Order: sequence, then C-alpha cells, then structure tokens
Amino acid sequence: MSQKQQLERILEIDRRIRAGRYPTAAGLAEEMEVSRRVLFNDRDFMINRLRAPIVFDRVHGGWAYADETFSLPSLMVTEGELLAFFLSLEVARRYLGTPFEAPLRSAVDKIRGSLKGPVSVSPEELQRSFSIAPPPAQGADEGLLLSLHGAIVNQRRVEMTYFTAMRRQTSVRVVEPYHLMNQGGDWYLVAWDGKRRDYRYFHVGRIRKLRLLEGQPFVRRRDFDPKAWMRQAFNVDMGAKAESVILLFDAQQAPYVRERVWHPTQAIEELPGGRVRLSFETSGLGGVLRWILQYGRHVTVEGPAALRKQWDAEVRAMARRTGEVKRESQK
Repeated sequence: MSQKQQLERILEIDRRIRAGRYPTAAGLAEEMEVSRRVLFNDRDFMINRLRAPIVFDRVHGGWAYADETFSLPSLMVTEGELLAFFLSLEVARRYLGTPFEAPLRSAVDKIRGSLKGPVSVSPEELQRSFSIAPPPAQGADEGLLLSLHGAIVNQRRVEMTYFTAMRRQTSVRVVEPYHLMNQGGDWYLVAWDGKRRDYRYFHVGRIRKLRLLEGQPFVRRRDFDPKAWMRQAFNVDMGAKAESVILLFDAQQAPYVRERVWHPTQAIEELPGGRVRLSFETSGLGGVLRWILQYGRHVTVEGPAALRKQWDAEVRAMARRTGEVKRESQK
C-alpha cells in the first residue's frame, strides 16, 4: 500500500471526525475497499506519530477527537513552490481557454483548503505582483476537448461538422483523432483524414458538431510522431515536403531574432554590420509568410524560391493597395 493511499485515508478519517460523523474501521474499510486492520493501523499511526487524540466515543459508537482544537501537522509550502503553482495556474487559465477557469479555481480552493499553518505567499498577493496577458485566441469548448481526448485515448473515429475558414465552407469529415495541441492559445486537432489519405490539422474552435462513432475503432498508425510532426510544421502550418527556409534580418531586428527559438531546427549565423541569417527546415511556408510579414522591410527572404515568390507577391499587393487607398482619399 503506497504512502499516498495512506495519506488519503488519514485525511478522510480526519475530515469525518471533524464533521462529527464518528467513523469506524468497519465502515471505512467497506467504503475504501481495504481491510479493517489497515484502518486500525492508520488510526494507530495518527495517534502515535501525528499525536492525534483519537478516542472511541461509546455514545455515538465511533472515533472522535478528545481535543477538538487538534489539527493535523501543517503542510508547509515555500514561496517558490507556491509561485510555481500560481504561475502554472495562470498560464493554463490564459492559454487553455476560459472554460477551464472553473475547474482550475476549484483545484486551487481544494489545495488551499488542505493547507493548515503558515503559507508564505498567497495567490492574491501573487496576483498583485504578476500578470500574464492572454493571447488573442478563439475560445474552446471544454466538453468538446474532453470528447476529443476520449476519442484519442480509446481510438475511436469521430464525425465532425467543420468550418473551413479559407474556403468559407462547412463540410462533414470522418477522421481518426491522434493528437491535441495548443498553439498561442488556440487548440488544434491532428487527425488522419481517410478521404484525403493524409494527416490534417483542424482548429477545434471551428468544429461545429462532433459525434463519436460507436463500433468504429481504428489502429493507430506507427508513422505518426507528435514531436516529429511539430518539428516539420511552423506555427501549426504544414505542407507536403520540408524545405530550407533562409531569412536575413537587418541590424535593427537582429537582437530580437537572436534571443528566441523560432523553430526546433533553427541555426543563426552572425553577419557583418550586426545582421543575422536565420535558417530552419519546415514545410509550413504559409505560416512562415504570415510570421515574417510583421517585420516588413527589416527581413529579406533568401529561400526557398516558393517562399520568396509569395513574399514578393504579397509586398506588391500591399503597395498596390496603399496606392488605391491614397487615390481614394484624394477624391
């Protein structure tokens, strides 16, 4: 029997005594599916090691505390431990979506309720010292995520009504769900699309309806590796074949490029004049294009040719649009 299981039983014994329920070894043993001897050992441990003043109340026929002011030894939490827990909670709440706020807060309340004695820093104090700005992400339905998780674990095909933003069309897909990932606050499902005979990713926020197909299990394909899949993608975007992306950043943007990991395969080359050349392997050229547009004239696309062509076309289109807006304003 593990120490964790014993701790859970001790906490339950303590809770029932405090609630005036006068627990007995026989009653607890039946509920917890252990022998009465195990419960008697737990009681003896509480008396001899934790100094719990447990007595048998003959009137009520169960255990009670002779001293009602007794409390179990305090669970000490250091400032660093509480800070780490708080920050993990805030990251989860901000990035996993607001539907998870209620269960996360419930978890916090349960942990705080189990702490007796001094706690060096409270979550309220930490909130005054730290903040995490949420990304501009689309919310995800908690029930939908749980259903997809169940389908992944149990290897069940799902039928979903999905809205494709690019084509502005809604279609019904039957897929084999493999993996859920969170990118910048948005949830995506990686699944095998039987109709297209390839892996596809779907924005969970665009799934209008979901139905688990009973009696339609699937066998996971051995060629799917989440880490390898992410290694080939860029910001979720993924194509058929990985290519070598080479980007040249000027001295103004170079300091910000140096300090981050943009892709698992990246390499940074220092150039004269404070410039840097960033290179990595990915098939997600669409994601790369959307990313580098924010740098404007501070980035030059050196390769591949397909990305350079897309970049040039986008820059020319923006220039034309700027001219059109200027002419319209002069009318």
